[in-house]
Amino acid sequence: MRLTKLLSMAAKATFPKDYRHTTNRPWTIAARRQNPAGKKRRKVFVEPIANEDWSVFRGDTVEILSGKDKGKQGKVTQVFRDRNWVILDGLNTHFRYIGKSEDYRGTYIASEAPLLLKDIKLIDPSDRKPTEVEWRFTEEGEKVRVSLRTGRIIPRPLFQRKDGIITQQWKDCPKDPGGGGHGEAEHSG
Repeated sequence: MRLTKLLSMAAKATFPKDYRHTTNRPWTIAARRQNPAGKKRRKVFVEPIANEDWSVFRGDTVEILSGKDKGKQGKVTQVFRDRNWVILDGLNTHFRYIGKSEDYRGTYIASEAPLLLKDIKLIDPSDRKPTEVEWRFTEEGEKVRVSLRTGRIIPRPLFQRKDGIITQQWKDCPKDPGGGGHGEAEHSG
């Protein structure tokens, strides 16, 4: 199946009105287990945030404003825009047993729970303190995040994929019409 077809199917996905969104993908067994057919659940209302107003991205450092980990800073590992959730690496965790059977006691693991966007604040890299953020345009016309407390630009984080590729670096590479994958400096000799 082509990726474009899969993405178009995911965009057209419809859910029952009592469907409870979780961190699991809707087509997985875990999501079906958490949303059994015929079970009525109370609807959770989420105020949508427009894509152009969203200011927290994967790889950003944020501080937690409420809860048991209040005041701790961590790196954002996942973002769920449709639910206004972010997951921080190693924070807001709960522990549970998995793989428990009659002859094996199971394994005790920690899993991160999502935090609402209103419960976190972005960290200003100049002084490592939480700040409000505003979108502005630079003189070159580039849209950037600016700290309202210090007025400094907060750059978008470089995110490294699991295979080690940093996609932002690939965008900046000059295209080689020869197809050899080398820059022009390596061809001159």
